[in-house]
Amino acid sequence: MKLNALLLFVGILSLASCSSDPKSTTTETAVHEQVNQIVKPFSDLEKLDTFRVVLTGTKPKDMVLKFSIIGHNGQQLYTQNFDGKTLIDGYKQTVDLKKEDKQIAFLQEELKTFFEDENFLEPAVTESEDPDQFVPDKAFFAELKQSGLNGFKYRLGQENKVYIAWSAREQKVKIYYKCC
Repeated sequence: MKLNALLLFVGILSLASCSSDPKSTTTETAVHEQVNQIVKPFSDLEKLDTFRVVLTGTKPKDMVLKFSIIGHNGQQLYTQNFDGKTLIDGYKQTVDLKKEDKQIAFLQEELKTFFEDENFLEPAVTESEDPDQFVPDKAFFAELKQSGLNGFKYRLGQENKVYIAWSAREQKVKIYYKCC
């Protein structure tokens, strides 16, 4: 009787921990890779694309954060690699990253927080926004304003953010805002 109750409890606990919510998932592989991915509408407002970031390496000087977006059709839409040392250097002035263990923890935290909700911009550009000096392509900005497609932002350092979105006209991901 106690065994049945225990099995029932474990079963309920297992079901409670499962979720169909498209939250990001982080896993670690045997070859010193840590993976975080999430699905979100990006190149099409109706279909989900896969956002994936992989942290490779064991030492900060050798670690690389690999970011990619795979379209709903399986096509690679975007890929960008960030050298761990460069990311660390971008925060040295504001965060204590002198020791290797703190550097590793910092890069692992970057992996975990890469896909926070605040980084997904729905839409990329609102109707009330106007381009400023940080918009590299005003025509693309206008395209996004019209299309209503979503954007994504990521950090390269304490004072360096990059905003990207899908250009339906050019069929590629482009930077639409880059600044502080």
